[in-house]
Amino acid sequence: MAAAIEKETLQFINELAEHNTREWFAAHKPAYDAARKNYIQFLDELLTRMQAFEPIAYGQQGKDLVFRIYRDVRFSHDKRPYKDHFGAYLAEGGRKSTLPGYYLHLAGNNQSFVAGGLWMPPAADLKAVRQEIDYNLDTFKGIVESAAFKKHFPEISGEQLKTSPKGYEKDNPAIAYLRFKSWNAVRPLPDYEVLGPNFMDIVLDAFRTVKPLNDFLRQPLQETEE
Repeated sequence: MAAAIEKETLQFINELAEHNTREWFAAHKPAYDAARKNYIQFLDELLTRMQAFEPIAYGQQGKDLVFRIYRDVRFSHDKRPYKDHFGAYLAEGGRKSTLPGYYLHLAGNNQSFVAGGLWMPPAADLKAVRQEIDYNLDTFKGIVESAAFKKHFPEISGEQLKTSPKGYEKDNPAIAYLRFKSWNAVRPLPDYEVLGPNFMDIVLDAFRTVKPLNDFLRQPLQETEE
């Protein structure tokens, strides 16, 4: 039987969002530990299953993909001490990598989602990806505009420029994709799917679908490293 997200895990995240204080968290530390353990167990099986189609899953462990629950409030107006979700990122180089990868966001009130792509890359990587899209627009569109892709990810999202990026004309055939500063594919996950018996398969299907996008975005970055 596949690993599953337990009802208590989602319930803890819901309650943490409502009672985001150090005092409440300290009083409910055992519930947090159990929820985190459940999430990591799910990730461990996910990694094992992903090895069938994604080599970067080899050698990685669920506990190393998970972001800290503690928020850095030093420079934020929002002084809540804890995040209101669990998040995990799988990419070459680990969860802090700036390379394309896979993200699983677990939150209450139907706010969970699965995602893939490239998030806010450094300037040199951003330039390289834009050039790749410009040179290979048909290949890129063949990935993100295919029926199979749109079934999971209806559109590419991410912060965009209001004008054309430097070096590109506004009538460039690829301009709609070149304006992006991130290329993200996001699929919402309602609570009934997260807690359902097929959740593992849903996440795997989404990650399998987004892999060609990650591979496309990764290619020009490999070239800049060499």
